Amino acid sequence: MSQEIYLPGACSVAIKCKDGVVLGNDNRVTNLGGYMVTSKNTKKVFKLTEKVATTVSGLPADFQTVVKIIIANTNIYELREEEPMSTIAVGKMLANMLFQRKMAPYYVNTTIAGMDEDGPKLFTMDAAGSLMPDEWGVGGSAATMAAGILEADYTQDITVEQGIKLVEKVIRASIRRDAFSGNGIDILSITKDGAKEISKPISDLGE
Repeated sequence: MSQEIYLPGACSVAIKCKDGVVLGNDNRVTNLGGYMVTSKNTKKVFKLTEKVATTVSGLPADFQTVVKIIIANTNIYELREEEPMSTIAVGKMLANMLFQRKMAPYYVNTTIAGMDEDGPKLFTMDAAGSLMPDEWGVGGSAATMAAGILEADYTQDITVEQGIKLVEKVIRASIRRDAFSGNGIDILSITKDGAKEISKPISDLGE
């Protein structure tokens, strides 16, 4: 008898800009039945190094564990090699970790994005550890709605300043139709100058 596993909602969004990357997500977590909001202030966007970050969807316990392990390993690498890990190196490390657990997986989908010496990079990933380069990535219960807006509005020559506005627009519009995501927006942008984080309430949507 198969078991249906419910994953809490999210509106995970990341885009590659010509001068950096922008990642965003909502703050809501619902219970395993999907009928009650259990948290209105859950972080789903994480800085992994000074120039690499991830936005996630899935079970909070799983993605929090995955993030802690990755941050610990990137810190060890930087201490040993005296240089930070590149975006692809962080992505491959996470992909290997997820693939090793594919028979008993972490229930998490991630998008890794960062700013390397040779420019911005973005990779989408599933719970089994596939690693796919892309221009943008979405995840969570609001992913379909978010993808539709990005298909219409995203261009490869977008700047980080414009990207921050686009990511906020995508999340705001998507959570209007998705009951499992909402309550607030976290946005993290990375350029050659470093990372900046913004947290925005969405009281205008009745949250």
